[in-house]
Amino acid sequence: MNTKVNLAGVELKNPVMTASGTFGSGEEYSEFVDLNKLGAVVTKGVANIPWPGNPTPRIAETSSGMLNAIGLQNPGIDVFVKRDIPFLKQFDTKIIVNVCGKTTEDYLEVVERLADEPVDLLEINISCPNVKEGGIAFGQDPKAVEAITREVKKYAKQPVIMKLSPNVTDITVMAKAAEAGGADVLSLINTLTGMKIDIHKRAFALANKTGGMSGPAVKPVAVRMVYQVAQAVTLPIIGMGGIQNAEDAIEFILAGATAVSVGTANFYNPYTTEEVAAGIEGYMKRYGIEDINQLIGAVK
Repeated sequence: MNTKVNLAGVELKNPVMTASGTFGSGEEYSEFVDLNKLGAVVTKGVANIPWPGNPTPRIAETSSGMLNAIGLQNPGIDVFVKRDIPFLKQFDTKIIVNVCGKTTEDYLEVVERLADEPVDLLEINISCPNVKEGGIAFGQDPKAVEAITREVKKYAKQPVIMKLSPNVTDITVMAKAAEAGGADVLSLINTLTGMKIDIHKRAFALANKTGGMSGPAVKPVAVRMVYQVAQAVTLPIIGMGGIQNAEDAIEFILAGATAVSVGTANFYNPYTTEEVAAGIEGYMKRYGIEDINQLIGAVK
């Protein structure tokens, strides 16, 4: 039985990976999860300099999900290269580095620094606010998506995954823009913008007012977007958004995802990724599926 999948020439032992920002760089979860059993570990976003993130409170629970406005807090590329890459290299799993920035130059600085590092793929988080464009995220303007993809591709030694924002009118326009810019893989969806108000304090639950909504509540939206993008472009897709178990993961794969990322579920069940990987194998045995690639995009 074959569970291996291919992302732009990088072979993963199975399609299960972690979603950026929900797993750190793997160290804090390694006592619960055998990282050797995952197809890949996706790191928390890394910027060219340390980012302090947003003021607190910056997490709020919602029905079937959560809001976060962490603000991409991270120690910066220097610490990441020195501390996190050596940790991950101990395991037989692929390393995907999520890259964030406030300007195109910020992204390129990180991408250049990673060119000679032993990491397998780069995931570019284009939901970061583009400072030069007055705070609109790179991922909400197709011209910006194409331009930043093209620039990153000039400097990247590893295949490039563009992570798409769902906070747009038509996700396929963004997917096609990333493809036109030379993206190797697409990942979707990032969080949906949401808000929560504390009626007793008569105040916003998050200091940032708005936050990114994730968790089971977003899954039907995410599956729909993955399906639409799979019909619109020829690139491999990493699907994510509310995956809690193998059934959820298989839904994304049938919609057209080559691989899947588990995010919010890690917070309440740190064993989720391993359970999803095992559950996919169980499903394949049950239905006599010899090769997982038979399932990718099988629902037309």
